[in-house]
Amino acid sequence: MRFGLFIPQGWRLDLVGIDPAEQWRTMQHVARVADAGPWDSIWVYDHFHTVPLPTAEATHEAWTLMSAFAATTERVKLGQMCTAMGYRNPAYLAKVAATVDVISGGRVQMGIGGGWYEHEWRAYGYGFPSAGERLARLDEGVQIMRQAWGAGEATLDGKYYQVDGAIVQPKPLQPEGIPLWVAGGGEKVTLRIAAKYAQYTNFDGTYAGFAHKSEVLRQHCAEVGTDFDAIVRSANYNVAIGSTAELAQSRLDDLEARLGRYLPAEVADAALNAFRGMPAVGTPGQIIDNFKQLESLGMTYAILYFPEAAYDLSGVEQFAREVIPAFA
Repeated sequence: MRFGLFIPQGWRLDLVGIDPAEQWRTMQHVARVADAGPWDSIWVYDHFHTVPLPTAEATHEAWTLMSAFAATTERVKLGQMCTAMGYRNPAYLAKVAATVDVISGGRVQMGIGGGWYEHEWRAYGYGFPSAGERLARLDEGVQIMRQAWGAGEATLDGKYYQVDGAIVQPKPLQPEGIPLWVAGGGEKVTLRIAAKYAQYTNFDGTYAGFAHKSEVLRQHCAEVGTDFDAIVRSANYNVAIGSTAELAQSRLDDLEARLGRYLPAEVADAALNAFRGMPAVGTPGQIIDNFKQLESLGMTYAILYFPEAAYDLSGVEQFAREVIPAFA
């Protein structure tokens, strides 16, 4: 099993209280810790407005960060979970990603999805197309990117995107092009797109959810003629780790207190439902046991979010020291 680490970028109110002039240095420090450790990759979110509610707090832009991390790290892969296809023209996005891949020495991963956060779509003037249209744009956009990275040029007369000889040079340094992570668990369309194009998927990380989505993906692979076993299945996990259950809980208490300064109390409390009872909350031993069960279901890539990482790296360090070696 491989492990990725989310870098705090503000989207989940995880840079609050840090002066904007210091936020890049904070993010850079976390990235460099990951680069020097056992982490396979670092990740950011592609969003413009904070969650669970839009606020005036900082959310740093994903592909700007990709370029910055490419220039300031040496080893870790660089991903976004996940880029919204509708936020950028796909030929332009292919060009941006190829440039970042060159800067990084061939370390970019393309996390891509249809997008869902209606508030920021409308606020930025993108409208909010139906789910069907957003997913159709995803399919067409992925076709354009695959052409661009493979041949260095893309042409598509699609329903939503039209490109005619769009040159993307230099191509990515990775010989097979930038790996595609198709994120989302939509069973009729998203997982079918993943079956057609993805090297990686990312969906529900609970035991039952992961097993079910995996079976749906397997069925789509059989229908489109791709190798199910060649697709790496990943999931994202929110982490609260401690040497005792009480110490793990104290991390959640601290998170609720921090969120409560920016959100209504009931919203802050509800945000913790994404942690309570989840596989990456507890002692190192409990988390290892949970991940061993997930590994038996075929989950071989976990991307982890530590909500306190901008302020306190002890949880990241404990996970790297006590959990990751169990999966070496």
